[in-house]
Amino acid sequence: MPTPVPRALLVALLAGLCCAGATRDVPEPFWTAPDSRAAQQAAAWREAGRTADATLMDRIAARPEAEWLNGPDPGPVVRARTTAAARAGRTAVLVAYYIPNRDCGQYSLGGAPTATAYRAWIDEFATALGDRGAYVIVEPDAVAQVVAGCTRVTASERYALLAHAVDRLKRQPHTHVYLDAGNSSWIPEAWRLVAALKASGVARADGVALNVSNYQTNKASSTYGDELSKDLTGKHYVIDSSRNGNGPYTGTDAWCNPPGRALGTPPTTRTDDPLLDAYLWIKRPGESDGTCRGGPAAGWWWPSNALELARNARP
Repeated sequence: MPTPVPRALLVALLAGLCCAGATRDVPEPFWTAPDSRAAQQAAAWREAGRTADATLMDRIAARPEAEWLNGPDPGPVVRARTTAAARAGRTAVLVAYYIPNRDCGQYSLGGAPTATAYRAWIDEFATALGDRGAYVIVEPDAVAQVVAGCTRVTASERYALLAHAVDRLKRQPHTHVYLDAGNSSWIPEAWRLVAALKASGVARADGVALNVSNYQTNKASSTYGDELSKDLTGKHYVIDSSRNGNGPYTGTDAWCNPPGRALGTPPTTRTDDPLLDAYLWIKRPGESDGTCRGGPAAGWWWPSNALELARNARP
């Protein structure tokens, strides 16, 4: 679970520092934050004389990443990011990640204390978008965890909250909404997700998000997305390609900080697939999956992991 953006950075963003990203190699149409952890790390390493490592870190810093909203009061961050993106002529990618009983009590546990609080949170999130628009990923793992048997939540209540989130966010102009649908290795039979996705409002969404925070290949994810689309009246999808350059790990706990992985396809809407709307870096490369394999808490920055992903990436 990514940690919140320091509030001090918001003032700088709204003051116009967003445009520093305009000179980077950023595929259209997404916005690259100039204050990302990777950008800060690259700058620190250059100052310390670690030029080669800084250059590798630029492979992450120069790419658009999603902003995760995972705590109370999302409005200021949503407003700052979308305003900065709009000023640069680009689009922010945001993740709504505050559903009650988030992550079924695992590494990224937390979320809103009540259903009422969550509905209010979504309303604040949506209001802050204004008419600037964004790509919004709705609640990673929330549907798949219920289908997989999470007993901490009541399925009908969870699905109703997700449907509310989709509906409310889609009321904002220029906002693209993708409901998370897990990944191809978690629930291999895509049809098992269909009823849950329908109950969660996918009909009103632009589509579904696949492979968020996972390592499945683009091919596997596309095949999975095509299967879902057939049962969802042609719904489109986006793929998280942030860390799938070497595909999935074959050992145990393959989802949690697996070794030997690499950055994947840079964010772009140029996919050559009519159902695949975009490759996105939803999970931010270099942020831990959780306290496994020596990693820090979920969402915390882990420079050595980021460096490995960048070093293993194809040019």
